[in-house]
Amino acid sequence: MVFGVIVALLTLPIVVPAAGFASRYVPGKWRIARIVWFLFLYLAIEAISLIALFGLWVASGFGWKLKTAEFQVAHYQLFGWMLRRMVASAKLTFRVAIDREGPRSRASTNGRRRPVIVLSRHAGPGDSMMLMDRLTNLYQRRPRIVLKEFLQWDPALDVMLHRIPAAFVPLGRAAGDAVIEEIARLAGTMGEADALVIFPEGANYTPKRARRAVEKLHDIGRPDLAERAEQLRNTLPPKSKGVMTAIAQAPTPTDVFVVGHAGLETFATPGDIWRGMPLDTRVAVRVWHIPAEQVPPPEEQEGWLFDLWSEVDAWITERLTTTGEPFDDPHAY
Repeated sequence: MVFGVIVALLTLPIVVPAAGFASRYVPGKWRIARIVWFLFLYLAIEAISLIALFGLWVASGFGWKLKTAEFQVAHYQLFGWMLRRMVASAKLTFRVAIDREGPRSRASTNGRRRPVIVLSRHAGPGDSMMLMDRLTNLYQRRPRIVLKEFLQWDPALDVMLHRIPAAFVPLGRAAGDAVIEEIARLAGTMGEADALVIFPEGANYTPKRARRAVEKLHDIGRPDLAERAEQLRNTLPPKSKGVMTAIAQAPTPTDVFVVGHAGLETFATPGDIWRGMPLDTRVAVRVWHIPAEQVPPPEEQEGWLFDLWSEVDAWITERLTTTGEPFDDPHAY
């Protein structure tokens, strides 16, 4: 990765003008030039992060003190810098603005912070990156997340998330039990500044996945939930086991936040992004806060989660009429 940045720097005086020239013959506003520039920034952020991670490893006694509080703080600060730079680069390159809705509640008891569980909708590219950026840099939370193992191909992300509380799990059905075990492990050791991030849908929404989810609920003998799932228009039905495990294992009190967003649905694949470049889109984000005292007992949590997701789905359906539109301020956040 570091070698790649050196090569990119040396060839930048040739590549950038060539990309600009080629962009004149490709539909879109400087499409090729934007992609080249973003890839260069991405490589640079990765290389700087890897060098910094190596420095932290050396400073910790070649890994001896990596898990101490001092070096955990240093890694979260570096993680915050990585997220901030990547999100800022993506927003500038792809022209994406974010409008936040909902109360700006903070989880605390008598001035002391509480750990939180964040349940987020999963849709579009980069939603998890934007969410982690907000948690780390705006709310000064330490995010914990369960990721699919193929994301370990990102070198800096691979090294970073093996040093702070996080987990990589396999794809497909084999991930089921592993995901629940990792959620229980991460939830059970949360401190007051931690935020466990869960995507209850498990994947981006598609009509095919929605139909399969409804069929699965029928197959396991839950026609009541299948009927509710059929009413969802823009989200997959939430998988309750992981959420219930997190709530059960988390320290008391732990608040729950639900995050919905609308505006990235039409850019689900690299091809969509390429055709839409620059995206010139406005993304709406809505946050619901459920204090620990209002979280229902385990026997009611499944229905409660479907109620929450129905509200998220209704909000998304309403917002899709106004999101994805061009905006005037490319730096709005």
